[in-house]
Amino acid sequence: MEKGRTTIEVGDDGVALITIVNPPVNSLSIDVLYSLKDNYEQALRRDDVKAIVVTGARGKFSGGFDISAFSSIQGGKIGQPNADFISIEIVTNTLEGARKPSVAAIDGLALGGGLEIAMACHARVSTSNAQLGLPELQLGVIPGFGGTQRLPRLVGLTKALEMILMSKSIKGEEAYSLGLVDSIVPPDQIVTTARRWALDIVEFRRPWIRSLFKTDKLEPLGEAREILKFARAQAQKQAANLQHPLVCIDVIEEGIVSGPLAGLQKEASSFQHLLTSDTCKSLVHVFFAQRATSKVSGITDLGLKARNIRKIAILGGGLMGSGIATAFIMSNYPVILKEVNEDFLKAGIERIKGNLQNQVKKGKMTDEKFEKTFSLLKGVLDYGSFREVDLVIEAVIENVSLKRQIFSDLEKYCPPHCVLSSNTSTIDLNLIGEKTSSQDRIVGAHFFSPAHVMPLLEIVRTNKTSPQVVVDLLDVGKKIRKTPVVVGNCTGFAVNRTFFPYTQSALLFVDRGLDVYKIDHACTKFGMPMGPFRMIDLVGFGVGVATGLQYLQSFPDRCYKSMLMPLMLEDKRSGEATLKGFYKYDKRRKATVDPEINKYIEKSRKMAGVTADPELLKISDKDIVEMVFLPVVNEACRVLDEGISVKASDLDIASIMGMGFPPYRGGIIFWADSLGASYVYKRLEEWTKRYGNFFKPCSYLTKHAANGIPLSSSEDQGKARL
Repeated sequence: MEKGRTTIEVGDDGVALITIVNPPVNSLSIDVLYSLKDNYEQALRRDDVKAIVVTGARGKFSGGFDISAFSSIQGGKIGQPNADFISIEIVTNTLEGARKPSVAAIDGLALGGGLEIAMACHARVSTSNAQLGLPELQLGVIPGFGGTQRLPRLVGLTKALEMILMSKSIKGEEAYSLGLVDSIVPPDQIVTTARRWALDIVEFRRPWIRSLFKTDKLEPLGEAREILKFARAQAQKQAANLQHPLVCIDVIEEGIVSGPLAGLQKEASSFQHLLTSDTCKSLVHVFFAQRATSKVSGITDLGLKARNIRKIAILGGGLMGSGIATAFIMSNYPVILKEVNEDFLKAGIERIKGNLQNQVKKGKMTDEKFEKTFSLLKGVLDYGSFREVDLVIEAVIENVSLKRQIFSDLEKYCPPHCVLSSNTSTIDLNLIGEKTSSQDRIVGAHFFSPAHVMPLLEIVRTNKTSPQVVVDLLDVGKKIRKTPVVVGNCTGFAVNRTFFPYTQSALLFVDRGLDVYKIDHACTKFGMPMGPFRMIDLVGFGVGVATGLQYLQSFPDRCYKSMLMPLMLEDKRSGEATLKGFYKYDKRRKATVDPEINKYIEKSRKMAGVTADPELLKISDKDIVEMVFLPVVNEACRVLDEGISVKASDLDIASIMGMGFPPYRGGIIFWADSLGASYVYKRLEEWTKRYGNFFKPCSYLTKHAANGIPLSSSEDQGKARL
């Protein structure tokens, strides 16, 4: 691979144009940074250079520091860069401290280190749609090239904290209104304007500003400390398990209290420390794993191009169907929504309208955009208009015979190229399509509820699904801003199957004496959005019992059949919808503990023929988390072994985006590997002896533990059995 670099070109006007060249986003590799320093020094030495303009090749300034270097550093393949040298010697002394003025010409994006380079220039001109931001906290680090010191001095402390702590990028127009850039110009004039601006600085017609030493936007010290105190409280409230946001606030404060040079020193040392933290390793893994989901061996390496899917039809306007339709029309796809009668159709259209109106209320959509988006939806009661569609998504109730009939009808009414997909979350796709002769174009398109919000799309292929159909859905998934993960066909597919032991192990341990609320507390403290019992309440006991029975039928050797939910259902306690489940709810759906559940637990325990284990009353939150999640890891190993998920990293992304597993732990397999396969095996063996075969380690886990191989390694992974 060609190394990244910068080029220098000196014009007749005496301006040196330094261009960052490192496709696709002109990332700042170590090579680029050294080349930037060399070309700057050349421009400063040359008598024919009066000023400097820095820009990026092909309409992109820079996407920031090269993230692939993070994993190389963490894996010990390359040495850690000297952040001190980059931030102080290159960015501060060479760029900002230059005796010739420089102007950044920003187009496309200036993110992370890219924006930090731009802020070290003495002025910035930008296009109106350029993206500017410091998103480093998403990767478990802080800005390391002076961003924590310069951004507050350019936009004020409050706005800088918002942009950095929330990894929030802004467009050029807003950057101009805040003072982050000095002028907005069209893309074709960006370099010309920057050249002129640089010469104006030389000729004292415009100010020569070193951002690091600006103070006019900084609040007085007392006020600044109050703002920082509030930011700390918010960071601890929103991400109690994360240290790097608090480190970032400390670094910003250091610069305000002790001066910007002290701030730079603290920033550099903190950046280097965080770079090798567990959080950074996890988030960098997630970054690359998310991008790898669209690479599927035997599918995306065949040279197939995605066909142009223009028109979508959705069958069923219930909660899932309306959510899926919303996702498509919000991405400018025309959608036909079919229902069985006028009342159902009207209700479905109203749901979609409500979803869009919520976007308007949140300020994410204008009234004009609402009208335009809603106009893409057409409701129908028959298949007459299905002759023009390229993709159908069936989202009716989970009934095999109904779905079979629908797919037979679709084969008759849809064109031969049309992709026929089902949003089923549990039913075998081979059963759905067995009465058709189009099994090569039948595929699962499993969205997660609410479908227009949740980022994951499981693409479920059978052993007959053609690679072209999978390629088409991967393309569509990206276009509707989902992360698509290709999985095999089985009960629950990848996500729901992997996580069925999440609730079952929790129910088992409640029968054995663990407190419901203690389990939920431990899981939320670990980083889950909610514990297993709060989740059951949200989904509803009816769904919980029905899916539990399906897993019992499919995997009878390793299911735990608790009677707790059926007993509560008998008393019309079915979750949040009835204001009573494991918790009780007020009219605003606020959950509180309910001691009444103890009587059902006692009954369930008697029916199971077990007694409470006094040892369980003494265990720590860490033990509870492992008791709930290590059976999930065990099932994840089976999913890998059977080829239901083709890569461990796919399962990591699916666990984060489908079940809310904390991203800063890297996903279910990455987290398990941080504990070690032998540790996971040992704990499951302990519980197998004590509580039965629900915990019995599978062969994949057993082999990996015995051989000291990470669970993510595909060395022993089985071939896909779809």
